[in-house]
Amino acid sequence: MRLKELEGNLQQVDGFEQPKVLLEQYATSAHIASHMVYSMQQAFDDVKDKIVADFGCGCGMLSIGCGMMDAGQVISLDIDDGALDICQNNVNEFELDSTIDLLNVNIVEDNILMKYLSERKLIDTVIMNPPFGTKKNKGMDIKFLQQAISVAQNTVYTLHKTSTRDYVIRKAEELNCNVEVLAELRYDLPKTYKFHKKETLDVQVDFIRCELKS
Repeated sequence: MRLKELEGNLQQVDGFEQPKVLLEQYATSAHIASHMVYSMQQAFDDVKDKIVADFGCGCGMLSIGCGMMDAGQVISLDIDDGALDICQNNVNEFELDSTIDLLNVNIVEDNILMKYLSERKLIDTVIMNPPFGTKKNKGMDIKFLQQAISVAQNTVYTLHKTSTRDYVIRKAEELNCNVEVLAELRYDLPKTYKFHKKETLDVQVDFIRCELKS
């Protein structure tokens, strides 16, 4: 599938109906999601026929992108039932039921599941757009990163605020990863919550690849 076709398809994915501010629920745009998934496959062969986990999958934008790029299996994890309901509807709409499985789980606190996934060596690649750790979620981005690296056998692809780049890279390197910033993106954050004063806000975000050292 070509990049333009992938982005066009992802534009049809339904987003949050009532996003929860405490979970920092912002939809990943079709433009960013398509470029992430396309780069993962075309540059690194990390999607096709691989078992991919989408951490904090929300409405399923990244999961569906991976499914369209012929992932062997996608495991989509999120703490929010409402988001998973929308995600399941999106999965059904794109007829990816046989490829994408959804799990309602607290990624940060469910150490039993994370330990299981790590020990069974089930996950080849993790993809995620984690909470950036604003409001009452300080440090949540790094907690997601730690869990992702703990279960991935090969690579983790993740988005983080560019302003935290040095800290994120240092943490990933401490967890035995080679780290590469693949792109610096402009995350166009629409007015979603009542406390937002501007209609849109551009946030500089890094698209980062963490490859586990052998």
